[in-house]
Amino acid sequence: MAKVVSTLFISADGVAEIDPDWHFPYFDENMGRSVAEDYDTANVLLIGRGTYDSFAGAWPDREAAGGDDAPFAKQIGDLRKIVVSRQDLEFTWRNSELIGGELAASVAALKADPAIKGILIPGSIGVVQQLLAAGLVDELRLLIHPVAARKGRKLFDDGDSPYHLTVTATEVFPTGVIRVIYAPGEGPAPAGYADAVKQL
Repeated sequence: MAKVVSTLFISADGVAEIDPDWHFPYFDENMGRSVAEDYDTANVLLIGRGTYDSFAGAWPDREAAGGDDAPFAKQIGDLRKIVVSRQDLEFTWRNSELIGGELAASVAALKADPAIKGILIPGSIGVVQQLLAAGLVDELRLLIHPVAARKGRKLFDDGDSPYHLTVTATEVFPTGVIRVIYAPGEGPAPAGYADAVKQL
């Protein structure tokens, strides 16, 4: 079964709606390598409408321009791109299609498709939030910047119960960015203050 992997640039205070002013100063070769590794896990991109518009407005032109980022632009262009939108869209970027049906059911079907090796969600905070709630995200790959953004949309919205996560890998970059890969996990055993006192 294909993994669903969410990859996000995120601030220390949980803001996943990136601002170029706090994001790009931390982008180095380590972050570039991490992004490439994330894209190598998948042959399908699942993206929200806003992310699609941003990508489609930039990457085809970068591929055509033939600059340093043209090979990566081609890689993204060659991937199957499934866009989550409530509106019909006219696609100009190759290999793009509208998701069919309700999000959770459609993603569950994609995970079960033997032709799909992996599903990557770059950005697309709303899509990630819905799939976290549905229990369909297999990995959260976060590049945590050493900055408190103090404004912008956060990854984790308000809800009735916590998401318990297991850390499967960490890496600290010279810039102070921390790469953390989380998988869904079981919560710890119930404990209270009296249990904590025993550890003091």
